Amino acid sequence: MAADSAKSKGLMIKDIRDNQIVQGTFLVREVSRSETKNGKPFLALTVMDASGEIAGRVWENADRYLESCRPGSTVKIKAQAQSYRNVLQLKIDHLEECEVPAEEMAALVPATAGDIPSMAAELTTLAESISNAHLRELTLAFINDRHIFTLFKKAPAAKYMHHACLGGLLEHTLGVARTAAAVSALYPAVDRSLLMAGAILHDIGKLIEFDYEVLPYDYSDRGRLVGHMVLGIEMIQEKINGIVGFPEESATHLKHLILAHHGRHEFGSPSLPMMLEAFVLNFLDDLDAKIDYLGGLSRKMEGEGYQWSEYQRNLERFLFLRQTGGEIDPAAPGGDPDDEIDPRQGSLFR
Repeated sequence: MAADSAKSKGLMIKDIRDNQIVQGTFLVREVSRSETKNGKPFLALTVMDASGEIAGRVWENADRYLESCRPGSTVKIKAQAQSYRNVLQLKIDHLEECEVPAEEMAALVPATAGDIPSMAAELTTLAESISNAHLRELTLAFINDRHIFTLFKKAPAAKYMHHACLGGLLEHTLGVARTAAAVSALYPAVDRSLLMAGAILHDIGKLIEFDYEVLPYDYSDRGRLVGHMVLGIEMIQEKINGIVGFPEESATHLKHLILAHHGRHEFGSPSLPMMLEAFVLNFLDDLDAKIDYLGGLSRKMEGEGYQWSEYQRNLERFLFLRQTGGEIDPAAPGGDPDDEIDPRQGSLFR
């Protein structure tokens, strides 16, 4: 890596406008080498910072630059912003790899806007409120596992679709657990202990689904081959094996909630919801994900009043949204909607 260190981040992605000259430091998310119809090589890459991500193209000296922009590398870029099919992208004239001190990486990696210690404490309190002793012990076994919970607090909930940022998994899990507690109070027929355990543990397999060695986080081999629901079941069974007298029926019911929480086979669920609590968890998980996704789009709207978004292919519709104010969500969807679809989740993501 080049010896010079990035002294200034430069322009943030959220501030880039059409026809603007862009100079700044970015993190490379993805890169691929392609060729034009005439056989000329070019690079197609996606770069990111804490405010979002944007696609770029290197048309000249592609092979010379390829080694400098590996996924996970930090690069200084000089480019011009151009709108192509109504999507802003960068025509990159020059890039070079650079070192970024650890204290400056926060400008390059999207992170939850929530306070992580406070969210972790609230999630712990909700786990402690589970009345069923075995389910409470199981849930707290994950929270009290220092390695697991440290990873849990920095993991994203998804690569693109919702809560796709550092701390996103904690934020999403807490959102689902909060609404699970509220729904349980409103509907006495719901087994609160089972639903709360399912809410807190439903995405625990994402701690293995993603690889945390290099930023930005991407899917691990096990994550791509097995998926977070099955990985979560394996993790839960391992903890159950250490709890004396854990009821087999409770284990089966909880595993069903985990395997069914995406609701449909085409959305990645091995099982369809067949218990009341499984239906509720599916709806609450989907609700929290959709609210985060639409909230991110709303914060990107310009002007006042309701406006139509670009066509959201993953939701198969346009959306009628208004600007909600506040800072741009670091995990807000952006760029070409077609590029945001996780092929493992189906078009109506869960």
